[in-house]
Amino acid sequence: ILDKRQDIAQQMSQKYQYVMVDEYQDTNELQCKILKSLCVSHQNLCVVGDDDQSIYGWRGADVRNILRFPQMFDEVKVIKLEENYRSYEPILEIANNLISRNTERLGKNLKSIRGAGEAVRLVESEDENSEAMFLAKDIERLLALGANLSEIAILFRLNALSRGVEEGLNRAQIRYRIIGAMRFYERVEIKALLSYLRLIVNLDDDFSFLNIINNPKRGIGKVRQTHLENLAISKGLSCIATLIAYPKECLEILGKAPYSALMDLVGKLQQWQKCGSFENVITEMEEYLIFTFSKFDEVDREGNIAEFYGKCRDYAICNPNSHIEDFLNDLALASPSDEVVGDAVSCMSIHTAKGLEFKYVYVIGLEDGFFPMQRDEESLQEERRLGYVAFTRAKDVLTLCYAKSRFYKGKREWLKPSYFLKESGMLGNTLLRQKDITSTQSEFHKGMKVSHKLFGVGVIESIQAQGAQYRLKINFGGLQREIISSFVQPLEE
Repeated sequence: ILDKRQDIAQQMSQKYQYVMVDEYQDTNELQCKILKSLCVSHQNLCVVGDDDQSIYGWRGADVRNILRFPQMFDEVKVIKLEENYRSYEPILEIANNLISRNTERLGKNLKSIRGAGEAVRLVESEDENSEAMFLAKDIERLLALGANLSEIAILFRLNALSRGVEEGLNRAQIRYRIIGAMRFYERVEIKALLSYLRLIVNLDDDFSFLNIINNPKRGIGKVRQTHLENLAISKGLSCIATLIAYPKECLEILGKAPYSALMDLVGKLQQWQKCGSFENVITEMEEYLIFTFSKFDEVDREGNIAEFYGKCRDYAICNPNSHIEDFLNDLALASPSDEVVGDAVSCMSIHTAKGLEFKYVYVIGLEDGFFPMQRDEESLQEERRLGYVAFTRAKDVLTLCYAKSRFYKGKREWLKPSYFLKESGMLGNTLLRQKDITSTQSEFHKGMKVSHKLFGVGVIESIQAQGAQYRLKINFGGLQREIISSFVQPLEE
């Protein structure tokens, strides 16, 4: 309307004599056109924004609106707000270094009013399990020094990376909140995969069966599902037992195609029950279900599924004699779903963290392909802005973390440190290997008593190095198991 009717544009412009816009770097093309129409009768316009924090290009924000502002309006006065009251100097230094690599920016250099502070730490871990163990130990150290849980944040580029963090904090009994997303094991796609595993253990688990009865789509709506449930109740059987025992009645209720699809599922579950090892089950399950979730258009869901399969494979390798029951029992203890009460560590994506600040910040997953994600030059500039936002959330202490490998998309990926670390001036400068910060592995020795959540108290019979951790042979009252050291806790002797 404002574009086509100049009289209305003039009227609106005269009505609003002074126009002010906040977060201008996040405006889209349409909003910019409206703004220009509102200023056809005057130039009383003030916008505030930070082009280096434009991180919403994926939802329509156009950083060019703020970059080209001086050319779009007459007699523009640009005032740079470079004094920073939040962060210490070392934090701002690496943030300035990183963002200076972007070519599409107005240009500024943050200066700390607070002065010098603790150097930014760069922590290298062997894998995601070691990373989670470091986070838990280091947070315990902060708490012992008097820090409050609410002053601590863990940031990640991909929500899927929260899985390892959650398990590490759960094992250490450190309260945390996932902000802006669901806890990993409460996400719909992960619940579905867990339902498949539970059904392999127990075909009579109707709760799990009904959770995946139409996932993937099998043409079974609520009405057909209810009819099947009622039939099962009338026969005094579970749904799967009813499908097997009363094929004629089930065929009439469900129809030929849905019944055939469910019987195919039952056949697969029975086949997986005979697989033996947990690793074999996961391999066959992954092949069968690979198309089930491939239709999700959300990148995070694909990443979550890949992370889950990676977790399963990792567990199978670390616990070679394990069965599905062991995995599910361990998971039930490692991922409580109780609502967190009181202060807690904040865990969130970098997008969610924008506008927030914390005394202690950990940024994890700083590996090429994870952060930055591999994209074109324009997207790479936005990835740098994401890094800039992440770094500048920290007030006192910033810790940057990367892992040498991660389980991803069903296999272990060997990774290179993010080149953002080099661009920010961190690599080759302040590298702290995990063993320099925490020496948890040295606590273990032959004859030591340890506690495992599933098997209880046992005694270490032998120790073998495996990366940054140890493979322990433990005797649990006559039952011998080989378990990676991060899965057990030393007991005071």
